[in-house]
Amino acid sequence: MPSPWIDLSVPVVTGMPVYPGDPAVEVTPALRVPRDGVNVLQLHLGSQSGTHVDAPYHVDDAWPRLDELPLERFAGHAVVADVRGLPARAPITPELLAPALRGLRPGSPVLLATGWSAYWGTDHYLAHPWLTPEAAEALVAAGVRTVAVDALSVDPTPEPGDEAADLALPAHRVLCGAGGVIAENLTGLERVVGLPDVELFLFPLRLPGADGAPVRAVARAV
Repeated sequence: MPSPWIDLSVPVVTGMPVYPGDPAVEVTPALRVPRDGVNVLQLHLGSQSGTHVDAPYHVDDAWPRLDELPLERFAGHAVVADVRGLPARAPITPELLAPALRGLRPGSPVLLATGWSAYWGTDHYLAHPWLTPEAAEALVAAGVRTVAVDALSVDPTPEPGDEAADLALPAHRVLCGAGGVIAENLTGLERVVGLPDVELFLFPLRLPGADGAPVRAVARAV
């Protein structure tokens, strides 16, 4: 019988992809059994490394930090919005989200399945679809306070060398401005598309005052 548990997290390894400008990830041995009697890894990574959550503080100093958010923001019976098949850098509009939001219970997390995790580790991963501010507003109006996506960001990621790109992060500001959290860099969401009931867990490291933290994103088919 297959396990009901589904891991939606990318592995944390040296040299893994990060958002342009974020700290590089390094995972190296600090202690080894033959020399020290125990194995211990040394980790160097940013708070936004790998599969992670953003707290509102990520985009505004006045908004709640990670440890100020209620734990229910990081778990719940999720609704999957299947928006796979969009071209590179395509907008995700309210119309595309409408089927998932129909009858949604306020407080339910929404999983945005773009299919873009297939490009993880390639330059094309930066060309992901993105959430329009209007779509973010539709999510907030429906009572959604947790949004998770299988892409680098819910906002457009600037192309390499595009110094004039808009870094206002409008979708982040709509969702975080409502006290919500955003989870990014999930993987394999095609495994939850079509499941009748999916429980989602996104619990972050307990980092006081943080803008976000890595998570082990896990779904359970109920």
